[in-house]
Amino acid sequence: MGTVAQFIILFVSLLFISCSSSTRSEYEMKLLYEGWLVEHHKNYNDLVEKDKRYEIFKDNLKYIDEHNGGNHTYQLGLNIFADLTVDEYQNNDLSFNPLSEMNMTYKESNRHMLNKGEELKLPNSVDWREKGAVTHVKNQGKCNSSWAFSTVATIESLNKIVTGELISLSEQELIDCYRKGCGRDDPVKAFQFIIQNDGIDTAEDYPYKAVYSKCDLSKKKKKVVSINGYVLGPFNNENAMKEVVANQPVIGGVDSKSRAFQLYHSGVFTGSCGIDINHAITIIGYGEVDGKDFWLIKNSWGTSWGQKGYMRIARNINKCGIAKYLSYPTKRYFHLAENQWQSI
Repeated sequence: MGTVAQFIILFVSLLFISCSSSTRSEYEMKLLYEGWLVEHHKNYNDLVEKDKRYEIFKDNLKYIDEHNGGNHTYQLGLNIFADLTVDEYQNNDLSFNPLSEMNMTYKESNRHMLNKGEELKLPNSVDWREKGAVTHVKNQGKCNSSWAFSTVATIESLNKIVTGELISLSEQELIDCYRKGCGRDDPVKAFQFIIQNDGIDTAEDYPYKAVYSKCDLSKKKKKVVSINGYVLGPFNNENAMKEVVANQPVIGGVDSKSRAFQLYHSGVFTGSCGIDINHAITIIGYGEVDGKDFWLIKNSWGTSWGQKGYMRIARNINKCGIAKYLSYPTKRYFHLAENQWQSI
């Protein structure tokens, strides 16, 4: 990014922080809009469309200012969705279709102890980024594929935990070769596909395009990352979820269809949302801040949304339906000290 663009973004950021909608002039709001266009690489050739987007932007800005002026646990901001209406945003990514929640039962892992009457001493907080087990935040773009990103993210983390290697893997392979298109799907079926096809390719070898393209495994490396199985659940049990997340990142689902979720910027999200889950995310940790328990989630909307692509969402209240669905991959390995095969 050029020096001029960086200066514009810095100036606009300071302008946003220093003012509120009640004191902003039309000129200041226009400056914010033009800076936002530069920051997010937006370019409307049609002036009518640009003006329409500006009016939506102003309305979202007013909503953000009114919220941030109150006493809340989270803040809103001018992210990538700031020029979309709520309806437009809600239609942007409804790609999670958790059929497994209805059609399958929880498969208990042999390392889960909560259901065996034993009390576990879990850490007060977990952040798998600190252990180097989380790849960079990715951006699914306009392809409805959150299920693919969360599937891949959990396998990337598991591979790091088991082998010590953090390798960015290919969401595009799942879109092209499993689903054959962008759209709603279930991570469990993606796990099954990966198992049946002896692993998944790297992102470097099979890069993301954000659109469906013909399946091409001609360059697939012999050394790909594989899994041996998966676990579905536990459902509606955040204490059990905490135990699982303490061992590895997992796939979760949320109802993202709210204006507050759309414009989330930072803090522990306690805003309005339903529990009709439609968007897949990766739960990479948990913790507590200022008396508020939270889940730490990695999203697939790029780094301009949320806390550089991450979100802290309220824990122990099934916020946005986050406790309704959980799944994660497993990988068998030989434990030399115990002389037996084990799974994680």
